Amino acid sequence: MRAAPSCRCAAPWPWLLGVCCAGILLVSGTAGAGPRGPVPPPRDGMNVLFIVADDLRPALGCYGDSLVKSPNIDQLASRSVVFQNAYAQQAVCAPSRVSFLTGRRPDTTRLYDFHSYWRVHAGNYSTIPQYFKENGYTTMSVGKVFHPGISSNHSDDYPYSWSMPPFHPSAEKYENSKTCKGKDGELHANLVCPVDVAEVPLGTLPDIQSTEEARRLLNIMKTKNRKFFLAVGYHKPHIPLRYPQEFLKLYPLENITLAPDPRVPEELPAVAYNPWTDIRQREDVQALNVSFPYGPIPEDFQRQIRQSYFAAVSYLDTQVGLLLNALDDVGLSNNTMVMFTADHGWSLGEHGEWAKYSNFDVATRVPLMFYVPGKTSSFAHPGERVFPYLDPFTHVSDSVAAGKAKKMVELVSLFSTLAELAGLWVPPVCPEPSFHVALCTQGPSIVQHFNSNEEEEDYDTDYDYDIEDDHEEPIAFSQYPRPEDTPQWDSDKPELKDIKIMGYSMRTIDYRYTVWVGFNPSNFSANLQDVHAGELYMVGSDPNEDHNIYNSSLHGNLVKKFLRFLRR
Repeated sequence: MRAAPSCRCAAPWPWLLGVCCAGILLVSGTAGAGPRGPVPPPRDGMNVLFIVADDLRPALGCYGDSLVKSPNIDQLASRSVVFQNAYAQQAVCAPSRVSFLTGRRPDTTRLYDFHSYWRVHAGNYSTIPQYFKENGYTTMSVGKVFHPGISSNHSDDYPYSWSMPPFHPSAEKYENSKTCKGKDGELHANLVCPVDVAEVPLGTLPDIQSTEEARRLLNIMKTKNRKFFLAVGYHKPHIPLRYPQEFLKLYPLENITLAPDPRVPEELPAVAYNPWTDIRQREDVQALNVSFPYGPIPEDFQRQIRQSYFAAVSYLDTQVGLLLNALDDVGLSNNTMVMFTADHGWSLGEHGEWAKYSNFDVATRVPLMFYVPGKTSSFAHPGERVFPYLDPFTHVSDSVAAGKAKKMVELVSLFSTLAELAGLWVPPVCPEPSFHVALCTQGPSIVQHFNSNEEEEDYDTDYDYDIEDDHEEPIAFSQYPRPEDTPQWDSDKPELKDIKIMGYSMRTIDYRYTVWVGFNPSNFSANLQDVHAGELYMVGSDPNEDHNIYNSSLHGNLVKKFLRFLRR
């Protein structure tokens, strides 16, 4: 064993220096040693690095965002297959995470809020890490992977899913504390919260601690020669928008625009609107005295929110870059697949909304990419660094995704996809009902789409598109509960007992079709005959989903398709 050479990445900030130069060790036979030529992975399968961000919409350079600086995630994308149209099944943390980690939809996990544990409340469903653990992997959780609390049995589903107790950063408990310095010089619990890291409690932030721990675990796994499944959950850009203040320099306020559609659409049903009650509880938003439920937030503060969201994304990017760089440091880039995604998106003023809590694209669409050595990119040569750290302050990103897949895909497919990529037996499709079945999935593997570099069928997306045509097409399905037909203080996060309406939404390459129907929480049943409202957006000519034509269109076959899907 020999010590690593000097730090391989620049460290312009004190909080970065400790992570970058963490003294990761290289062991014999890793990068820089062995025969010439690419080194394939061992025959017993690849390791898995499972990275999930919180509230991250595809505001990334690799998704075409020209403003956001995300060179490290863009670099990952350049070696990955990138899904352009990937969707969460419910745009709120706990239900989404339990859904994709079990491979079951929210109607099967029966989790629409934060207050039940699926193994007790619905069925003893296996999870992705549990399945890998049962197949000989050491499974580890760092940061926010499962949503903490009742929804994961106050244990992040340990010991079922993990080989060791999950790691939570100690700085996590200060996330919602008064650590944001206001114009008055006092500390506040704000939404917009750039900080001097040296001045916050513990002198660090949760995601920095998570990166440090993940790098430490990678070193241990390499030293012990263990096959692993390492899940790393980053908190940002979840609110509060709390990040090292230097990232503001990347986004001068004069360069920040409003959302392209900052007003509530006239045709939007009231039940579809989320009144962003969580950000209203932050001190800086409270000081604005914004009316409920529609606001609006003053334009200058809208720009500040958007500025801080983008800054938080760039901060997240540095942490992802340092984590990926550690794969190179320990010589694991050739035998570790990397998946990167988010639990859902986040509205930045579109439709007059902030936060998630809806069925719109801005809330349900997520980044999704898979790096698989030898499949999405060639194996690295000895000594070659696959993921050199890139400084967002100096690097000009020119990365292009290795493969772009435009098929509509869902996070509920992650279970079967990762199993197939790892060479494991792919769990079967769930029967209906499947509450009694421990191991099955409701999302098919999407590996078949890895090589579809978009020589795909082009659909006509003008208003005269024949929406009555019943040809089968890929569908992404999401849903969101509401307590009433009009916005309430609990509309964003209703408890199960208060849910009276469920909005089921289908997204295809051509349209989004949403129907809000009556829901009975006592038996988890939707009354598909009790339609409260509907939405239909032809996204080819209405990409921002601003013009609801539900009441002015014939859509009988969409109803049939919607019902057929719900009954599957």
